[in-house]
Amino acid sequence: MGAGVVQKQGKGGRRGRRRPAAMSEINVTPFVDVMLVLLIIFMVAAPMMTVGVPIELPETAATALPQEEEEPLSITLTADGRVLLMSNEENEADLVTKLRAIAAERQDDKVFLRADGSVTYERVAQIMGALNAAGFRKIGLVTEQGGPRLDGSGN
Repeated sequence: MGAGVVQKQGKGGRRGRRRPAAMSEINVTPFVDVMLVLLIIFMVAAPMMTVGVPIELPETAATALPQEEEEPLSITLTADGRVLLMSNEENEADLVTKLRAIAAERQDDKVFLRADGSVTYERVAQIMGALNAAGFRKIGLVTEQGGPRLDGSGN
């Protein structure tokens, strides 16, 4: 009856083609590029994350306190009489209540008091009393270094 035609598969057939081997190397160049960009962003942004209240701190000969694991709580007294808890302005009537709530949440009872050099001693003492009443027993007064020394040795 009918004779079948047999075709040979040559170079154009499917059997002759090979798929390229899977690449087993990881290209780390894009990863390094992204990490360098993030590093630059964090280097620029980190100085901007500090409490930015413009005050003129008094200069003293005291040395800096050691750094702690927990972010320190900061109270600021400005020259125009405002009281700031971290960077938020607070009403003095609610200050002790708010500080007690914060003290209950924190492990450390340390607080840093920053006061403009023009603020009176009486005002600073009032805020220190409020901090003590709220449960903060370790109050650090923040000053600028390089002030006059009282031991007669100069600066």
